[in-house]
Amino acid sequence: MRVSVFDYGAGNLHSLVKALARPGVAVCVEPDPVRAVETDVLVLPGVGAFGAAAARLAAGQRVMRAALNAGLPCLAICLGMQLLFDESEEGAGTGLGLIPGRVRRLHARRVPQIGWNALEGRCDPLLAASALEVAYFANGYVCEPRDARVVRAWSTHEGERFPTMVRVGRTVGVQFHPEKSSRPGVAFARAFLEEVGT
Repeated sequence: MRVSVFDYGAGNLHSLVKALARPGVAVCVEPDPVRAVETDVLVLPGVGAFGAAAARLAAGQRVMRAALNAGLPCLAICLGMQLLFDESEEGAGTGLGLIPGRVRRLHARRVPQIGWNALEGRCDPLLAASALEVAYFANGYVCEPRDARVVRAWSTHEGERFPTMVRVGRTVGVQFHPEKSSRPGVAFARAFLEEVGT
């Protein structure tokens, strides 16, 4: 299985690559959005700011959206999940528009949210398979899908509830960082690879 991690050019992807790698899985980091979809699985990582990431994505946005709509499996993490939406308050540019909706700033007093948080309303087989109930977050923005039926789990920060996992077709988006969420988080990422590899 070939796994391509799209590089926005904004951070160290070592822990994510390490979490995804296992026998039979070849992980590469790809800065070109067009070449990034020439793979078996696409990963949109959770590093960087929306505006800069959207700018890096722009040249291949149409190609990437078409690949996801055609069924290319995708795991989108934190900022990656936000890029699945139309736009963000964080910065200029447009996302992939795979999920209609927008990204907005958390209204909480303490922003960004950094640390562990519980996953509520868990209704996805990946969460059950990995026994992931608490995950690591580092986010100041959250997603607002127009259709709440895409949401598979929620979290609450200072009384503000927000989607923490979404699923559309073969694309799964998570606001948390599986690669930083201990063994259950790594199990979640690997369960996703097993699911799409069957």
